[in-house]
Amino acid sequence: MIDAKKAITTFLAGAALALLTSLAGPALAASEVKAVVNGTAITSGDVAKRQAFLRLQHTKADAKTAQEQLVDETLKRQEVSRVHMSVSQQDVDASFARFSSGNKLSVEQMSQILDRAGVGVDHFKAFIAVQMSWPRVVNARYGSTSRLSNYDLVSRMMQNNKQKPVTTEYMLQQIIFVIPQAKRGAITGKRKGEAEASRSKFPGCDQAKVFAATMRDVSVRDLGRMLAPEIPPDWKPLVEQAKGNTTGTRVTDKGVEYLAICSQRQVSDDQAAEMVFRQEDLDKSKAGKKDAGPENENSKKYLDELRKKAQIAYR
Repeated sequence: MIDAKKAITTFLAGAALALLTSLAGPALAASEVKAVVNGTAITSGDVAKRQAFLRLQHTKADAKTAQEQLVDETLKRQEVSRVHMSVSQQDVDASFARFSSGNKLSVEQMSQILDRAGVGVDHFKAFIAVQMSWPRVVNARYGSTSRLSNYDLVSRMMQNNKQKPVTTEYMLQQIIFVIPQAKRGAITGKRKGEAEASRSKFPGCDQAKVFAATMRDVSVRDLGRMLAPEIPPDWKPLVEQAKGNTTGTRVTDKGVEYLAICSQRQVSDDQAAEMVFRQEDLDKSKAGKKDAGPENENSKKYLDELRKKAQIAYR
């Protein structure tokens, strides 16, 4: 499974220091259209912001590189919209807040720094949205898991001193304190308090549905067996840091949620080995190594197809 949150962190490695030391960027000239992608315009102002962003990453920041990156990003955004798999604005805002906090800055301070650097908050958040949404689309099309053959498993284990790697197996349930969309602003705080209070009273997975029935608009979903590398990135830290049989809460599109940990144990079966090896491949992909596994290849293949079908006009 592609880990979008870690991908963003890796992609932005080194950017924080540059952000903190950035001087005010030059004033932007009046924007003109530089490219049109399936009817969506990319302006010189967009290109200038992306160049500023690339400079923060200490990478090649010429206009052509910035423009082509924006063309690819526009194609991805259009496809994400077409298949209705975009993350919510709330998810994007939360990711931006985590990035700010991780660099010991408030959201307001990070926003000011981005503006001074010539990137801007909106441009940065648009980038985050694509980085979080695109892996969902790729995984939905190609599958989050491409099976490794027995030969591949044996070969990888031979490289690992003939030992199968060990990972943690969880049995999980999802507890959802539902919030109707129309009431999100009014009752989210109250529902979060109710969800937090219920954690200390949680009776265990066997009694979870009976427990949920004693409260209003609470549902329970059995997630079953999940290995550590399979856990979605938004939940993984909460599962790993859980004390007791529940995780901390999260506000999501459905409402306020937490996971119940029914059981956990260390396993080293073939499925676990495959998941660990695939996570290693994904880590290599993010580090830019050549033997990076299938996810990066699938993303490139998908994007190449979109480019072939797209109407792209450069000005």
